[in-house]
Amino acid sequence: MSVVKLDGLVALLEGFPALTGVDLSVDAGEIVFVKGPNGAGKTTLLHLCAGLIQPKDGTGLILGHDLSSERTAIRKRVGLLSHSSGLYRDLTVLENITFWTRIAGVEQSEIDSRISWALKRMELDNRLQNQKVRSLSVGQKRRTSLAVFIVRRPDLWLMDEPHAGLDQEGRQIVDDLIEESVEAGATVVVASHDLERVLNISTRVVTLSGGAVVGVDHGGNK
Repeated sequence: MSVVKLDGLVALLEGFPALTGVDLSVDAGEIVFVKGPNGAGKTTLLHLCAGLIQPKDGTGLILGHDLSSERTAIRKRVGLLSHSSGLYRDLTVLENITFWTRIAGVEQSEIDSRISWALKRMELDNRLQNQKVRSLSVGQKRRTSLAVFIVRRPDLWLMDEPHAGLDQEGRQIVDDLIEESVEAGATVVVASHDLERVLNISTRVVTLSGGAVVGVDHGGNK
């Protein structure tokens, strides 16, 4: 079953074509590594699959939902880890995670257990959880963003440079989370410049250039 199915997708960014006819299929349970030079369209592709961008042309299905007409349904089932943290600087780590968990519509009965799990998984279940985001290091902020991301338990994980700003231990946690999510039934698409690291855990490698797919190869976890 295809979780992502794009045919001739064209997307504009500030009026200019960022994706110029993308054909891509991602099956359930895959870990797909998207690589390419800066400006190739990697971030735009993730935002498109997250339902944040209206396609200009072509057809696309995400988890069976039409990219042109069902973007709200897509956003409910897809998680996007982007460059921007999305965190409120004057709230604590715990307050940020709680806020975004409620915004995501997580069942009330599950909120406390999910937050506790996310804090522990990202090793924030200590004094850090009560610190304001403004006082955190770059790596601690990234761990908080990851906690916000994983607490939703999305069906499709879209991750833009997930290892950025993390130390070696943090990067390993990300790798473990990706593999655990697939074991739990999710599908993962990762855009990264950390070629060797992501290649080792990916099932396929998709190369973008000029807003189009120019190559598809086996990953190290095929």
